[in-house]
Amino acid sequence: MNISENKYFIFDTPIQLNLKYIIKSIAASLLSSYYKIFMNFFHPHMGQTKKYKVAICAIFKNEAPYLKEWIEFHKIVGIEHFYLYNNFSQDKYKEILAPYVESGDVTLIDWPHKQAQMQAYADSIARFSNEVQWIGFIDLDEYIVPNKMDTVYAFLQKFEKNRPVVMMYWRVFGSSGRIERDITGLVTEDFTVCWSKYDSIGKCFFNTKYEFNPQDKRNKTMHAMWGMYNGIALPPVNLYDNACIMGRNSISNGDFSIQINHYFTKSYQEYLTKVSRGDAYFKKNPRDEEYFYAHEMLCQDVDYHAYKYLIKLKKAIQDK
Repeated sequence: MNISENKYFIFDTPIQLNLKYIIKSIAASLLSSYYKIFMNFFHPHMGQTKKYKVAICAIFKNEAPYLKEWIEFHKIVGIEHFYLYNNFSQDKYKEILAPYVESGDVTLIDWPHKQAQMQAYADSIARFSNEVQWIGFIDLDEYIVPNKMDTVYAFLQKFEKNRPVVMMYWRVFGSSGRIERDITGLVTEDFTVCWSKYDSIGKCFFNTKYEFNPQDKRNKTMHAMWGMYNGIALPPVNLYDNACIMGRNSISNGDFSIQINHYFTKSYQEYLTKVSRGDAYFKKNPRDEEYFYAHEMLCQDVDYHAYKYLIKLKKAIQDK
């Protein structure tokens, strides 16, 4: 029996409800308790205050039209710096990013490597952990939206003492019925129709107090990074402080204090453009037109959480 969703989530991959799943769920629950006890008692000491409390690392390719909105939005929610890895872009990204590089908001790295997204993430941890406490790893179509606090760091701070990685869930948006649109408009304003429930996966913030092992096979995916302390690998936790293990993670209720708005398709035409430019992770992009329509059929709700930032965002873009 396959299950595609539960009370709170649409599963990114349908679950086979069988004896194996039940055994893995029990094991995951026991391991989660073990890891939480371990992390509560054994963790790195707080070091000296770093230059930035929270930064974002992202890899991009030919996404110049979206850069300014994405940066300005995340500055509003408290992101202090951006490590941006250019992956074979041929558009006007340098022109857009130049003021941010000059102001010190952006560190721009040329990254001419194919299917090297996770390598870029590992590089940023190795190179910049000495200057930032938390590094988040998201894409240019993802926007971090605090729902219960003003800034991203206000959410992360309670995990800083003894959690190596925190995972935030996707709120996935569709086309809002747009075949095409004026791309000078704001993504966060133009797209409000979304999945009826949260996606069961998301993206992670890494606490640089901890070590990172890029050779760990669990660090080959962008959705569930593991940290390390004294040679012991430690799992990510979700926003409810439950360890995410073996593809399982539990939540206490449906009150999500923070979310990542994933504007996966945008308009139909933008989706086709996105697919045509290739992927920084997959050698063969698995997303086709059928994938688009399957995604659209899940969009049966609306979400306006990002709207509370729109006036600040519009003013920031005008002033830049």
